Amino acid sequence: MNPADLQGLRSGDLETREAHVYQLLDRARKHGDESAIAALQVLVRDYRDFHRSLYSRAMNQAAVFADAELQEPLLAALGDTRYNCQAWAAMGCAAMDIQAAVPQLITLLDHSQWMVRSEAVTALGRLGDASAVPGLRALLGDEADWLRAQTADALAAIGGDAALEALWDEFEHRRFPRIGHIASALALFTPEVLPRLLAAADSPDPDQRYWAAVALGSTGDDRAIATLERLMAGDRGVTVFDGEVRAAAKKALRTLRRIQAAIAERESAAMVERESAAPVEREKAAPTERENAAFTAGSTPTSEG
Repeated sequence: MNPADLQGLRSGDLETREAHVYQLLDRARKHGDESAIAALQVLVRDYRDFHRSLYSRAMNQAAVFADAELQEPLLAALGDTRYNCQAWAAMGCAAMDIQAAVPQLITLLDHSQWMVRSEAVTALGRLGDASAVPGLRALLGDEADWLRAQTADALAAIGGDAALEALWDEFEHRRFPRIGHIASALALFTPEVLPRLLAAADSPDPDQRYWAAVALGSTGDDRAIATLERLMAGDRGVTVFDGEVRAAAKKALRTLRRIQAAIAERESAAMVERESAAPVEREKAAPTERENAAFTAGSTPTSEG
């Protein structure tokens, strides 16, 4: 490591040191600069020796200098209330896939600082450990709509039966009038959730039919089309917030078709790429004329034989 890279984190005013962090991150990200990476790792490993502002800026891009040896200092920072960088430590744990952080992250779900709660939720979603589901489930009833939405995303990312049941329970027993985040998260459990959503579209509750339509549209599944068309054509139900079921179904059909078109476009592009690569691979695999000639000369009996 170039000593100047580390010295730049220690010397000068705060603004100068912050600019130096960004320079190190830029070199690490664009060029894989080993000296810059090493300096950033020292910043994380010896975090108490550096200003919190430098630490937080580095952790926003922790993936560019990730290293398994940083697990211990990251776990320490995650529980360090005095240094007060738990939110950024959570970012680092997520970026470096530190599964050992899960128990501490779960305890941070009821932290007094909103940013710590937010980053704990995000990290648990990325780490994907099902043991976090009960703690996350409780946050589906949080007063902050943004945190409820973030929690639904985390549960969908974790996946599995427990996460699905947590989301479905909130769908069936709504505690808030608008649950678009729940509908979007449930759609990610396709195909297993599809029969439930189709049944919910026949519910006597117009709110449930409304949100079922929203979720069905986000599945991108052909099996949802007939139900959405029926709701669009004849459902006059209105929700508690004056949303029309037929309008939700119409919008959901557009969403479904956009998803299908995007999938078809990706699949077509992938096919073209595979077909373009195939002749090159065949050419590599095929023997050259010289190789064929050498083989023929070596294997054909001569008159002298």
